[in-house]
Amino acid sequence: MSTTRANLTRRATRFDSLEQEVFLNLWRTYDRLRIQEDALFGEFELTPQQYNLLRLLKAAHPEALPTLALAERLVSRAPDITRMLDKLEERGLIARDRPAENRRMVRIGITAAGEALLEEIAIPLQECHARQLGHLSAAELRQLCALLRAARGPHEVDASSWL
Repeated sequence: MSTTRANLTRRATRFDSLEQEVFLNLWRTYDRLRIQEDALFGEFELTPQQYNLLRLLKAAHPEALPTLALAERLVSRAPDITRMLDKLEERGLIARDRPAENRRMVRIGITAAGEALLEEIAIPLQECHARQLGHLSAAELRQLCALLRAARGPHEVDASSWL
């Protein structure tokens, strides 16, 4: 049996379908890339979700964002956003505000300390992303982005900023 045929046979027995193979490859890729990012964020005592939240707040600055709007913009679902916000507030990286006209709403803004942390992490994070994906060409990266958008498109809400 040729090497190519053996590889196809081995692949066919490892996965139930092509969709499963693609899904598991996405999962494995995420795991391999995440290891490097987790190590970097650990140096700054942040989780990737906390970093993403700070990044979103910086983009909105000087405006504060309502908690629900912030939760909708996160890359991944955060079931306990309140606890995540508590931790960031304890570190002085964010500030909460309750408008007098609607005491049920909570708006979240980034503090100067939060902006300073993002500034401190910017170059090491760029270097991390270069280690993760710098071996791909710009054309390959654009193609990968297009394929990933197409894969998740039917599963995004219409108002998603990720479409």
